[in-house]
Amino acid sequence: MKDIYLFNSLTNKKEKLIPLIDGNISMYVCGPTVYDEPHIGNLRPPIVFDVYYRLFSYLGYKVTYVSNYTDVDDKIINRAKELGVHPLNLSKKYIEVFQNIREKLHVITPTYTPKVSEHIEDIIDYISKLIDKGFAYEVDGDVYFDVSKIDDYLCLSKMRRDDLISGARIEINDKKRNPLDFALWKKTNEDFNWLSPWSKGRPGWHTECVVFIDKIFASQDGFIDIHGGGFDLKFPHHDNEIAQALAMHGHHLAKYWLHNGFITFGEAEKMSKSLGNVITISACLDKYDANVIRTFILSSSYRAPIAYNDMNLNNAINTFERIKNTYRSLRLRLAFLDIDYHYAPSFDIDEFITALCDDLNTPNAFKAMFDLIKEINTYLHRGLDEVDKLKLYLSKFDTMMNLFGYKVDIPLISKDEKLLYNKYIEAKKNKDFATSDALRSLLVAKGLY
Repeated sequence: MKDIYLFNSLTNKKEKLIPLIDGNISMYVCGPTVYDEPHIGNLRPPIVFDVYYRLFSYLGYKVTYVSNYTDVDDKIINRAKELGVHPLNLSKKYIEVFQNIREKLHVITPTYTPKVSEHIEDIIDYISKLIDKGFAYEVDGDVYFDVSKIDDYLCLSKMRRDDLISGARIEINDKKRNPLDFALWKKTNEDFNWLSPWSKGRPGWHTECVVFIDKIFASQDGFIDIHGGGFDLKFPHHDNEIAQALAMHGHHLAKYWLHNGFITFGEAEKMSKSLGNVITISACLDKYDANVIRTFILSSSYRAPIAYNDMNLNNAINTFERIKNTYRSLRLRLAFLDIDYHYAPSFDIDEFITALCDDLNTPNAFKAMFDLIKEINTYLHRGLDEVDKLKLYLSKFDTMMNLFGYKVDIPLISKDEKLLYNKYIEAKKNKDFATSDALRSLLVAKGLY
């Protein structure tokens, strides 16, 4: 298999991917907290890791891809109170919204999409084991993780404990032994709780992902190849996941940690609901084609921030328009010639694949795609109709389109339209340019050229 290189946030360097199990890749990406309409910033991880998923599968790996839904959280409870609905009904609604958005954006549904509410017993069992091992403690019905027991705490974010405390990056709580200790279980009298050995309550945020990984990848001792998510999850969420995995199994939970950059808004401001500067994905889809949104997100390195503005969206529109026009022209040429074409992945697109295998270098992959587009357009404009050549071009183009997650509708061709096209080709070959130009104008008007 082709070598893949990933920038590992744990080591801060690019490393060759060597799967834990030969021929298999285990990947977990933190999913959304489902309490409101997701905004455009929420879609960068699903699209980025969707391309990774497609790439790994194309290269022949068996991929187990997990992305969760956080459906038990204070944000959900507070929002449900505002609306006068049950928290689980609210989260169910927005899970459906998110899945519908995935489908509209051509994002493949992960292998598993676990929900917190369906794994409460697993979470309680995991917390109990951490207490038994001496890494967690109970105070008045709440349970906290004792970070003083983990020498390698903050190994991912590389932050300093003293700086976090002095910088007030943590919540003050007199129940904690140490200021940085984090909640595993929260006692609550709210009508949204579960019975545990410590109290009626609900899980803390930082335990769910590590529990899902521990359960789904039990045969790997809860250790996976790739853990992904947004850059903002490094601390505290991913640092706290690693702390629990170190306590439970003595490992860092994942071999490779991948973090995507923010989608910024205005003056390089992170897009978030708390800042009130969000644009929902639904609103974005009302304005832009799904392929354009994917182009926008994939137009820069996944690790770099990208600004949501008119210039970048217009660039994405123009970029995809060039891709779509050439792709349609090639598909239509085959249809006009009555060539029977069945897609088979092409493995003759080395520059494109090499770019994606280099830490998902999508800008270089686009360059390789446009080199192919230039070659195809030159061939089509010469009016050449060698069947094997056209099929090879389309196989290459289809493979690139599939890896980027693009979908383009191709119109059905009638007999009269085929006749019109053949007359155009004949006029062009006979250098009857007046006739060929007139016929081409008719084809353009029908959206067939």
